[in-house]
Amino acid sequence: MPNSAPATIEDVARIAEVSIATVSRAIHTPDKVAKSTRQRVNQAIAITGYTTNAMARSLRMGRSNMILILAPDIGDPNFSSTLIGLENEARAHGYGVLIGHTQNDPERGLEYLKFLSSGQATGLVLFTGHEPFGHQVLGQRLPPSVAVFEPVFGSKISYVGVDDVAGARKAAEHLLSAGHRSIAFIGDSKTRLGHQRRRQGFDIALDAARIPPNQRFVLEGEGTIESGRLAVEQLFMRDQLPSAFMCVNDATAVGVLNGLTARGYDLPHDFSVIGFDDVPQATYVNPALTTIRQPRTAIGRQAMSLLIKSLGDRTMERQEILLMPDLIVRGSVTGPARR
Repeated sequence: MPNSAPATIEDVARIAEVSIATVSRAIHTPDKVAKSTRQRVNQAIAITGYTTNAMARSLRMGRSNMILILAPDIGDPNFSSTLIGLENEARAHGYGVLIGHTQNDPERGLEYLKFLSSGQATGLVLFTGHEPFGHQVLGQRLPPSVAVFEPVFGSKISYVGVDDVAGARKAAEHLLSAGHRSIAFIGDSKTRLGHQRRRQGFDIALDAARIPPNQRFVLEGEGTIESGRLAVEQLFMRDQLPSAFMCVNDATAVGVLNGLTARGYDLPHDFSVIGFDDVPQATYVNPALTTIRQPRTAIGRQAMSLLIKSLGDRTMERQEILLMPDLIVRGSVTGPARR
């Protein structure tokens, strides 16, 4: 959890490996600081919690102009591109952002929620897929909030993200157009709404193609590389081998590629694999991953725009804004191998 001792600007400078003057410029006049340097400073601020000092300054000016962003993993490739859109839109309207790196730790989440209960942050952006742990314990209502990338299950929190159903349908139709009729979906979930929507898109495409249930294989997964590798092992143990794998995200797809390669298969000749997200790693695996690209920066911009509108109208009802994704064709999908 964040250090209980107050962070100093020297702490931020040391971690970011820049001068104190550069940290100050990155906070007060970010347009005068190189993008790569600003990103290092922002990450150091998130690690140390020094951003609380910036919020204190906004309180001294008589208003809170900070938006709290809670993310379980700031190293997630989806995070940085979305943050650019969030931050640019916030700055255009006179707001700053505080990044709360929760690491799925309830205690860290409680620490960051104190910024809301004290009035140091006026709005909330959630990457977590759930309401903040412990906000009921603090006896507080959440401020105007928007979720990105992962809808909050069973909540009235507005959501901005990719159209998961349409994207997954597009991925499945690409496999079908290549001639595949035996396809596995890797990454189903009982608790993650985004995963469920991608499973729905998969089913819609296969239903339209009249693919019978015995030619579909659905396995649950956490959306990690390891869950993709384990799914391959499970299918081999069941002696159920599809000709293609549709994965809930790129991390799962990388795990599937690793699992098949470890067994000596020639990809994509023996099996086809498609992902979802188009993270940078997708271009570096072998074969390069065919996937669905999320418009991350646009998602960030629209999410912040919606949040700022809700700050001006506290009666605004929940909204859901879905952006269309693109199919990115690379080298991991080809026609089914003859067995």
